[in-house]
Amino acid sequence: MKLKIKILWMITFLSPFFVLSQSAPDLEDLIQAAIANDGNLNQQKLQHQITQLSDERLKDIFLPKVNLTAQTGYLYTSTNYKTPGLHIPLIEELELNIPQRTNRLNISGISATAKAEASMLIYSGGKVKYLKEANREKGKSEQILMEKTIGDIIVEISKAYDQFSLLHHSKLVLDASKDRLAINRKTADKALSYGLITPYDHQKIELAQAILDSKLIEYEGKRELLITQLHLLTGMERERIANIDPVLQPIDYLVSSTEVDQRAEIRALEHGIQAAENKIKAEEKWWVPKVMAKASVAYMGLYEGKITTSDEIISGSNYRLDLNPNRLHIFPMVQAGIGFQWDIFDGREGKTNVAEAQINKEILIQKKNEAEKLLKLNLANNQTEFEIAYAQIELKNKEVELAQKALKNVEKEFRYGTKTSSDLIEAENDLLNAELELQTAIFNQRRNAIELMRSTQNLKIENL
Repeated sequence: MKLKIKILWMITFLSPFFVLSQSAPDLEDLIQAAIANDGNLNQQKLQHQITQLSDERLKDIFLPKVNLTAQTGYLYTSTNYKTPGLHIPLIEELELNIPQRTNRLNISGISATAKAEASMLIYSGGKVKYLKEANREKGKSEQILMEKTIGDIIVEISKAYDQFSLLHHSKLVLDASKDRLAINRKTADKALSYGLITPYDHQKIELAQAILDSKLIEYEGKRELLITQLHLLTGMERERIANIDPVLQPIDYLVSSTEVDQRAEIRALEHGIQAAENKIKAEEKWWVPKVMAKASVAYMGLYEGKITTSDEIISGSNYRLDLNPNRLHIFPMVQAGIGFQWDIFDGREGKTNVAEAQINKEILIQKKNEAEKLLKLNLANNQTEFEIAYAQIELKNKEVELAQKALKNVEKEFRYGTKTSSDLIEAENDLLNAELELQTAIFNQRRNAIELMRSTQNLKIENL
């Protein structure tokens, strides 16, 4: 008994959290989830991280670099050399003549070398400075393009969200039409029993009901497809998405600017042009000398060595070099200084790189000019479409009002036998189509409003 009470208490306590986890997400929830789940945006973020690493690499280029190398192994070397002839006068009647000789020096043994070396770039000729600036501009361009991708996500998710509302309202309209037909069918049943209408007229109402049933089945299929789409885009559970029940409302939006210079595409290209300009400046520094500081300390050793010559060191001395040092080493061997590299002629590679960078800059300028033209045309088109969409909503509202009045009149006359079932079904279809067209007009108006916001880079979730 106590266990049952405990289980019931846990169910009562946890049920609000369960309901909360299954609550329908709003538009902002869906957009945030889609942003986190979008593969294209995540790829752009990773690419931006690579650009940031490139920036760090350029910063670190002036840091000192230290390396240590060591090796050991068997050494054998042999070299030929000549000793020059010498004439040495000793006293007036006595002279010493040493003829020129060819000899061979052989060295063998176990060698060991070790070297620690440090180097640091002091001056890059100004190239690194401009490369860093170009890389920063590239990073800014990538960030702006991520803004564009987020805008694309907002457009896609808001469209799917509004489609949910459109489908839901379509279901309400279909259900209401089905209920009206059910009521009118009872009237038709009585009229058929009294002989006021023919069986053919009665079958028309049955056919209209069958058509509505097929449309309801079609609605369920579209709804499942929409749930799958949002599930894949956001990663949310299908059960939560199925609870979405939005209401379509027109979006009121007043264009505050007719300029497109704040569009993400334009700003990204502007930073790209600036990056190209810095790349040109960097490439133009190909001929400037580079200065580097360098220092090293080294060790050389010979173990179990053997040093010999093939012939006498001095003619007539009968003495050949034959040494067997157990350990011979040189330490330290210290070197420190400053060096420079000056590319006086690099086979025109530097000039070619400059020309290529200038062409790339010109390409970006042309892209920007073309993008401005297209975006201005797009803005003008979106303004026109937005105004037309608003007018369409007013028109469809009037059509719904007229269709409602017409259906009521036909229903009355059908009960009195002055209208046929064909007239009734026609009036019912007119109202059904008018109500669906009204919701479609609101849906289209929201699409036009969102595109208009996007045209002036003013697409924000709170405006939807």
